[in-house]
Amino acid sequence: MKHLQIFFTALKLGCTSFGGPIAHLSYFHDEYVTKKKWISAHAYADLVALCQFLPGPASSQVGMAIGLSRGGLLGAILSWIGFTLPSFLILVLFGLGLGTIDVANHKHWLHGLKVVAVAVVAQAILGMGKKLCPDKERLTIAIVTSVILLFFSSAVLQISLLTFSGLFGVYFLKSNETLPHESMHTGKKIFGFLFLALFFILLFLLPLIRNISNTTEVQYLDSFYRAGALVFGGGHIVLPLLQAEVVPTRWVSNDLFMAGYGLSNAIPGPLFAFSSYLGAVSSASPNGWYGAIICLVAAFLPSFLLIVGALPFWEQLRKNQWIRKVMLGINASVVGILLAAFYNPVWTSAVYSPKDFALVIVGFLLLEFWKLPSWLVVIATVAVSFIVYQ
Repeated sequence: MKHLQIFFTALKLGCTSFGGPIAHLSYFHDEYVTKKKWISAHAYADLVALCQFLPGPASSQVGMAIGLSRGGLLGAILSWIGFTLPSFLILVLFGLGLGTIDVANHKHWLHGLKVVAVAVVAQAILGMGKKLCPDKERLTIAIVTSVILLFFSSAVLQISLLTFSGLFGVYFLKSNETLPHESMHTGKKIFGFLFLALFFILLFLLPLIRNISNTTEVQYLDSFYRAGALVFGGGHIVLPLLQAEVVPTRWVSNDLFMAGYGLSNAIPGPLFAFSSYLGAVSSASPNGWYGAIICLVAAFLPSFLLIVGALPFWEQLRKNQWIRKVMLGINASVVGILLAAFYNPVWTSAVYSPKDFALVIVGFLLLEFWKLPSWLVVIATVAVSFIVYQ
């Protein structure tokens, strides 16, 4: 009964949580803290702080952690399934539907989805920039990262820039923040160590297996696991990482990629569910549902291993000022990666004319200043695109 309650509570949130990671955390607080009282406000704030430090989708990791504290490992899995299932079904069905139509004959609304994605990403960058780059040192990290990636873009370079930014943070940034504390059930440290070890083993082992056995399944596992493992700063940063994995390999065309990304901002649930859409429309997948499930699990697995593995050690981690400074530098660099991705591929693949730019600035106005939910702005933009692009 307890596990069913965990699943259906998460499923309810997966059906109603529009607006992206920050909004998700507000929905979670209302449900888990205020209504269910499964976790105290202080413990919830402590948990959110931890998930901001770790790679992966913060809101999904918070849900997994609450499921873990409530119902053990099975509770964490059921919490993830419930929260992710609605967006998974919507995106896969959308992707399979696109596979049966001629994209060229539906260019108006597909282009509308790409254009509104520009406004959504622009708002995300502005919001993250205000929070993660409040001083000249961190703003400099972001700008330098962005400039370098605009000239030389690669996954290896992104990792290197994140590493150097973290080292810069140790020596030049200050962390004066204090975190609220209240203990919660997080499991044994020995199991936490095993999950963390498995995270790193898969990260380094999958590329080696791919060189030996280059099957479609192994390719998916390697590409999407690596993307999920390197996402510092929330779901939006997964865009350039996934784009670098699926578009150059011709698994997914850039048009299909941006159309799916636009839709993923219009539906409830985690943005990481976008990985299931890519698996469904991939030209390398023998079956859309099969590919979707593999890509979804591979993208979320790193965040699951990290949150379940890190929770038992959180008491020590949260007090370490060195780790705090590292994360300050990394988070600033994430803003720079987003800024570079905003130009290419987001802007360059969507904004071709004054009409496109007009829709972008109107969408940004509605999102940032009128505070309309992103799903409503996406729907409105797609509706207007049928008129504007005739």
